[in-house]
Amino acid sequence: MQHIVIKYLFVIWVILSFTSCTTLQWRASDKEILKTFSSEQIPTKISYFKIDSLNLKIRFQTVEVGDNDINLVFLHGSPSSLSAWSRYLNDSTLYNNANLHAIDRPGYGYSNFGDAITSIEQQATIINNLLQYHNIDNVIAIGSSYGGPLAARLAITNPAIKGVIMISPAIDPDNEQRIWQSDFTQFWLTRWLVPTGYRVAGDEKTVHAAELLRIAGDWSKLTIPVIHIHGDKDDLVPYENINYTKRVFLNSEVITIPDTGHEIAWARPELIKPYIFRMIEKVKDKKLD
Repeated sequence: MQHIVIKYLFVIWVILSFTSCTTLQWRASDKEILKTFSSEQIPTKISYFKIDSLNLKIRFQTVEVGDNDINLVFLHGSPSSLSAWSRYLNDSTLYNNANLHAIDRPGYGYSNFGDAITSIEQQATIINNLLQYHNIDNVIAIGSSYGGPLAARLAITNPAIKGVIMISPAIDPDNEQRIWQSDFTQFWLTRWLVPTGYRVAGDEKTVHAAELLRIAGDWSKLTIPVIHIHGDKDDLVPYENINYTKRVFLNSEVITIPDTGHEIAWARPELIKPYIFRMIEKVKDKKLD
């Protein structure tokens, strides 16, 4: 019992030490992003999509160079923000072959920061409305961790989604791993101590298995190509999620990254990009059929 109390007190001390830290909020301001891309001489713009009925603004960043008709849409995990994809958006080999769009999911970054929307279905509806409003077609939806099932969900109701790439996706409701640190985000006495981004992540985590079950029956409707990339040493989202993907998706390809953990999307983009190019070619070939 004493050991547990000490552990919790230590975690509270760490949280109090870093609650105001920008790094732990997992976001960069518009000004910071624009300055970084300007210094790299990469044209980019940041926009906000408003949904008045929800009093919601969704921030997204776009890099468009040349006349590309393929659109890559990047969806981050939790906690995170569109900045997680900066090493993709600043890659000339990508932006010379496709238009790039990274989105702050609801509650993260500068999309109503701190106000969680825990429904995968509702998040997908919001993002699809954004894509349709801006006439973003021929989309490859790319999602990491929580963003993985969200990327796949977009394709259920939006025919503009032509391919899906899920990176370390938490998609199997029976393999949804409990993280004890999330308890701090749900307990009234400690919730206020937790950085905002982590509170939103905790809110999502608490209901994630139930949300996955709610939409599980729709996966068999997808016929577009789905690539699932997973590290076999993932200690946050079990590697066994690959078996679920093999079982429920009709047109899936599973890629195992050996001796790699959960961080591959943002820490090892060089391992992911070849599969993005593979999906771009698949979508282009399908257009020619």
